[in-house]
Amino acid sequence: MKKVLLSLVLVSLFVQCSTKEENPFLISKGKIGKLTKETTVAQLDSIFVNDSLVKRIGEGDYVQAGSDNYLVYSKEGEKLLSLTPKQQHDPAETIETVQIYDPRFVTDKGVSLSSTFKELREQYTINSIQNTLRNIVIFVNEIDAYFTIDKAELPADLRYDTSLNIDAVQIPDEAKIKFMMLGWE
Repeated sequence: MKKVLLSLVLVSLFVQCSTKEENPFLISKGKIGKLTKETTVAQLDSIFVNDSLVKRIGEGDYVQAGSDNYLVYSKEGEKLLSLTPKQQHDPAETIETVQIYDPRFVTDKGVSLSSTFKELREQYTINSIQNTLRNIVIFVNEIDAYFTIDKAELPADLRYDTSLNIDAVQIPDEAKIKFMMLGWE
């Protein structure tokens, strides 16, 4: 009887050790932790059951209302994510954009909010760079992500003219990532 019980305990330990737990902070194409691009608004409560989900539902009719936003906070009160569905007022709708606030969220190649432009450039192909009034937005199609860098991180001659085409070689290696977002269509 003791041998059978010992065998069951060992098998149970082996199964538990061999089962790889999903990293709740891992970002890959179409996925961030347990959230995927197929996840619906109705599933958010069960996915973030161990976190705090704040629902900011747009008011008014569809033309005048703002977007629905779902803010995810850790139980300790740290803001983790902001989720925006494709269409508002629809629990069957999927998430369109995810803004990342917590630097623990990291891509499968090690890029996070704590990374520099050099780290981003060395790990991913930059598909395009958009020049806006205060920031530049760097698109990485490989993981459906875009990264924002404040223009204050750029040389002075690139900061004020939004008509300039900015190339990756013009961005300083040490430029810090200001925002990190996933865009799912």
